[in-house]
Amino acid sequence: MPERPLARGVAARHRFGRLMSLGDRNQPSAWTPGLVLDPRDPEMPLALAPFTSLREGNSLPAGITLSTRANLCYPFDTEDTWQAVEGLVLPPSLAEADSGEFGNGSQVLPVSWQAMHHDQSLNDTELEPSVVVLVDAPQLTKRPGMLVDALDALRVRFPSSLLWTPGIGGPDNCAMLVWMGADLFDLARSRHASSLGVLLSEEGPREVEETVSESADMDAQCAAWTRALAATRAAIRNGSLRELAERQSTSSARSVERLRRHDAKMRGYDGGRAGLARVVGSEHTLRCHTYTSRDDPLIHDWRNRVADQHEPPEHQRDALVLLPCSATKPYRISQSHKKFLRSLQSNGIHQVMVTAPLGLVPRELEEIWPAANYDIPVTGDWDSDEITVIRDMVTRLATRVGYSRIINHSGVAIEVEGTEVVNTRNSDSAGSQEALERLELEVNRAADDLKLPNPKTGHNRLAQLRALSRFQHGTDVWLEDASVLGRPPIFTIKKEGVQIAQWNPRTARFAFSKSCLPLLDSCNALPRVSLKIGVDWHGDLFSTNVESAEEGIRAGDEVLVMQDGGLVGSARAEAPGWEWPDGPGRLARAQHRL
Repeated sequence: MPERPLARGVAARHRFGRLMSLGDRNQPSAWTPGLVLDPRDPEMPLALAPFTSLREGNSLPAGITLSTRANLCYPFDTEDTWQAVEGLVLPPSLAEADSGEFGNGSQVLPVSWQAMHHDQSLNDTELEPSVVVLVDAPQLTKRPGMLVDALDALRVRFPSSLLWTPGIGGPDNCAMLVWMGADLFDLARSRHASSLGVLLSEEGPREVEETVSESADMDAQCAAWTRALAATRAAIRNGSLRELAERQSTSSARSVERLRRHDAKMRGYDGGRAGLARVVGSEHTLRCHTYTSRDDPLIHDWRNRVADQHEPPEHQRDALVLLPCSATKPYRISQSHKKFLRSLQSNGIHQVMVTAPLGLVPRELEEIWPAANYDIPVTGDWDSDEITVIRDMVTRLATRVGYSRIINHSGVAIEVEGTEVVNTRNSDSAGSQEALERLELEVNRAADDLKLPNPKTGHNRLAQLRALSRFQHGTDVWLEDASVLGRPPIFTIKKEGVQIAQWNPRTARFAFSKSCLPLLDSCNALPRVSLKIGVDWHGDLFSTNVESAEEGIRAGDEVLVMQDGGLVGSARAEAPGWEWPDGPGRLARAQHRL
């Protein structure tokens, strides 16, 4: 009887971390991130530990048996057991050698570093195991960068599989490993710690504290695991997994190194491949409370796109005013920015906020993720790294756009070769009467000297929305000859009397109407996904009905749904690009059908 695949869905996503439900999706009995129990381990709740395993190493190559602890495979009538052969695993240092004997299995697939370099069967697109086991994970942790590279390659190659990293997980690093793509762990490190009388806690291994009668027995070790897994799952749900991974990384120098290498690797990918989101709910916050937060690929993606790609509104490309940020988001509703806006009577000047860690936030982008959602500790001082980033971004932006004059009200000393820079702060606070008067004077002077256009409110709003569309969708062609109606902050966009979209800062996205989809298709404004031919599309998008998808899709993106070369509707992506088209659970929620 062939082995049955694991039934799995996705309850929440955050970058490479996923909270997955196992079994009947109407009544899931287990979840990941979770544990694989060994016969030596104590009993743990099914919700935390969905599997048991047994490694049979009496003969070579070793065998692996993985069993479900509940009815997790359709039609959910019995528990299942899967068999696999580990293969001959050579040390990672011998990656160039080809042993010729690799791991194999149907629903459990053992993979080693050597197999990733030589086993051609891993390229078989029909290969879809329920669980992938990185059998030499402990050896990879000892060689810089290898674990990061292995997790990245396996996570993207097998997006629907659970990834198990035996022997290296603990309450002190499970969130960080989940951040990099792992799903399953075991109690090997906890058993070892217990044998030494050491408690493997969420903060790392430590001696027990006798004054409070602490114990290092397996019950205490499992209690630490329960707390760590609960915190990790909650962090995936509320979008704070990055923050938790940063805290966990400080438990060891090796963990810090792995997080840094993972960040560097993700910064080399496009946003979809790196798992970045374009739109998130207003309830999520990007907490940048540590120096490590600045390495987040999301922050570097923002910096690079603003400095090197963003085009401001057409009538605001001669003069730039730099303003300080505010704790209140979006900035325009803060008391300080209300004062600034009263001094900025001309619509012809491009307003850009200076902030950390994002560097610069143009006024037209202040309502979108992550500019509207970040939180930082405010001391009133800039450190050298923040100043360097701001100066570099201003130089890149100003040089590319070609501003004739920069009015600097930010408090950060700025110089741009070939561009006139006028400082209006001096030693005064940004909101002082003297500084505001100088700001107003220089704005008026720039408007007169440069003969800046000052379009009416409606034209200015449309130009800002076009700039926003260029940033989010790469084009603004769909907004040509459109009109903007409504009172701030919600705007209705019409073309030839027909509503084509709406802008609402609470959702921080363009809500496109059904009538707009052909226009968006004609100007390549949205990424496309293709349904399988012959599929009668009724529900949302899953791997079962999606044939292919364009690269670069980010979570939150609006996508055009195609079938047999024609446009059939639109959907809203829930999975980032690295999961398409074979990821588990719902990939996108349907929006419109033509």
